[in-house]
Amino acid sequence: MPQQNFVDYVRICGRSGAGGSGSAHFFRDKTTALGGPDGGDGGRGGHIILKGNKQLWTLLHLKYRKHVIAGAGGIGTGNNKKGAQGEDIILEVPLGTVAKDAETQEVMWEITEDGEERILVPGGLGGYGNTYFKSPTNRAPRYAQPGEPGKEEWKILELKLLADVGLVGFPNAGKSTLLSVVSAAKPKIANYSFTTLVPNLGIVSYREGRSFVMADIPGIIEGAHAGKGLGIRFLRHIERNALLLFMVAADADDISQEYRILLSELEKYNPELIDKPRILAISKADMLDEEMKALLDDELQLDLPHLYISSIVQQGITELKDAIWAKINEDF
Repeated sequence: MPQQNFVDYVRICGRSGAGGSGSAHFFRDKTTALGGPDGGDGGRGGHIILKGNKQLWTLLHLKYRKHVIAGAGGIGTGNNKKGAQGEDIILEVPLGTVAKDAETQEVMWEITEDGEERILVPGGLGGYGNTYFKSPTNRAPRYAQPGEPGKEEWKILELKLLADVGLVGFPNAGKSTLLSVVSAAKPKIANYSFTTLVPNLGIVSYREGRSFVMADIPGIIEGAHAGKGLGIRFLRHIERNALLLFMVAADADDISQEYRILLSELEKYNPELIDKPRILAISKADMLDEEMKALLDDELQLDLPHLYISSIVQQGITELKDAIWAKINEDF
């Protein structure tokens, strides 16, 4: 997906519909001059609703739709006829879309299933007609209830990508190059920091026609959990990955330290992330001979399996796929 077409954050103003007023009507016909109250209730105002759509991968279609306005409810009428319900506005969103209050930043809920509907901004209730207020002591109420006003609220929609494997690493760790080699994805690749500005998804073919989805997440730097660099703007995408593939370049000053910094950033952002299965891939391994790999094996004191890979010369790629497949399927 082209970078300019991927949108994972939108801020919209939702205005729900006002409820219709109830009717203060009394029954009349050619044989009844003074009938009892028969005013109907007003109709509910329109909701603004989010609906999950598994065919969508971006919030691009909502990027320029800043104001969303639902319809007002109809007024009640005589003969106890209820007013028409206001038109609901349904916004289809990708699975993994999180709705937040723009003012408080409070998370409301997350859309996770195809066809799932959640009310983003509720419409106002319709008012009761005078029939509702009839009682033995008040047989002819001449009043009805006005409808509730609609609400105007700013909301934030954030998307968390769903993938089997999420690539985690500093800029220039070789994540985009790996994705371009193992899948048909064509992420932007260059030798400078933050080449990847949006997440990229690729379907990785495996043995016997099987496959899994890999996501290239923009590079993390120390302090990302606090918003430094690209910060938490993209850390949320890691939350929906089944397996985290950490990538550290073979020419790093201290591979173990870089891995610990990455893990620390994830833990500070969301402690639950460290419970996810993970693998370490030491990239650019074509620079290492067997003796250097043996020395590194002795130096690395880590709590996860590691492999040496080189996307450029296709070194260790098959072994990496095997390790990933085993990890994401080990509970089945």
